[in-house]
Amino acid sequence: MAHPYMPNSTAEAKARMLAYVGVDDVEELFEQIPADHVSRSGNGLAPGIRSEATLRRRVRTLVDRNDDCVGNLSFLGAGTWQHHVPAVVDEIVGRSEFLTPVWGTPSSDLGRNQAWFEYASMLGELLGMDFVGLPVYSWGAAAGNALRMAARLTGRGEVVVPASISPERLAVIRTYCGLAEGNQPIAVRLVDVDPATGCVDVSALALDADTAAVYLETPNHLGVVETATAAIAAACRANGTETVLGVDPVSLGLLAAPGDLGADIVVGSTQPLGVHLHAGGGVGGFIATRDEERYAREYPTLQVSLAETVRGERTFGMALFHQTSYGSREDGNDWTGNSVYLWTVANAVYMALLGPEGFAELGRTILSNARYAAGRVAEVDGVEVRWPDSFFKEFVVDLTATGRTVAEVNAGLREHGIFGGKDLSADFPWLGQSALFCVTEIHTADDIDHLVQALKEVLS
Repeated sequence: MAHPYMPNSTAEAKARMLAYVGVDDVEELFEQIPADHVSRSGNGLAPGIRSEATLRRRVRTLVDRNDDCVGNLSFLGAGTWQHHVPAVVDEIVGRSEFLTPVWGTPSSDLGRNQAWFEYASMLGELLGMDFVGLPVYSWGAAAGNALRMAARLTGRGEVVVPASISPERLAVIRTYCGLAEGNQPIAVRLVDVDPATGCVDVSALALDADTAAVYLETPNHLGVVETATAAIAAACRANGTETVLGVDPVSLGLLAAPGDLGADIVVGSTQPLGVHLHAGGGVGGFIATRDEERYAREYPTLQVSLAETVRGERTFGMALFHQTSYGSREDGNDWTGNSVYLWTVANAVYMALLGPEGFAELGRTILSNARYAAGRVAEVDGVEVRWPDSFFKEFVVDLTATGRTVAEVNAGLREHGIFGGKDLSADFPWLGQSALFCVTEIHTADDIDHLVQALKEVLS
């Protein structure tokens, strides 16, 4: 009998497949896996449920055990952020023309290619850059790709990264840069943060002839806006070093565009641009540069270009396809996979809905809400907000003086239906018992007052 979800799982079907590939047993297909890596015990899972109604009830029971950011008030950020997603974004992304197609012909892919082109055009305008590739899996993947691009461009072997970076993003960057004992590794050197400002300690950059790139983020992982970005970019250019700048795109309605700050390569997350919070899949990371051939030739990602047909009609198609792993496999600039191209449609719809004035209004709203929240939280006895004058939507709340750990406080907030800030104590011990709180346009004054009252009760 076939498994209820896999019609080709009958014994006869398996026998035909094994005969076709010329093996007698399925174990032969996995002989390269070491024996001590293979579990021989059962996985404890029940057989497939054949009744759709029973299966739906079972899954619903499992899902209902979760606490989500809809039924609870959340101040979590640190990599994925809760922003409002307009209903029209979901409506368009869910259309079958975008949701289900795979590669077709240039004519059948015209609408999707145009949506991709508009995504790149609008994001490029927001960033102050001219050349934008289709997104990779995440911000970390984009940063890793960008640093490898910089190493290829300069022929150098070291990149400088701020110590304030997200540990997850740093781990991805280290993976992309390779092991020290590996083939042509790129050394990753961390530069300290000035504890008085939360910004990179410019005096510790120590650029030299082997520095391929300096990677900065503004706002950085601790929410602080870097104030010396333009000066650092100028110093990098004088040293023949590439400046790779990571940004939160929703901050650009208020903050200067990366292109205006002198960035060479810009990366970041596309998740704030109309993508819901979710787990188990990529949320999108963009790469953008100036429209110069030396940069274009180093992209590992797909590019969409505007062109004319022989009849003078406008069309959209792939450019530089051959230099990707799609076109050249292992001979491509870098491996490109884990496609998140559906989110470019969401991003394009979101950016088109907001427009320049919408981004400015969004930025002002987030900044106003976050400043109000930081001010109210700082009123709680024993609580300190670090760097209260230089953050955008995330800020560090130091609970050390309360005598309570972040874990204890967050557990207490959970009893009030609140997800507290991201615990920073393990990753940044120099900050003591601190948490990273995120406030966006979705948070109201009542939400923030509720948080403050809950904090007071938890700490009393």
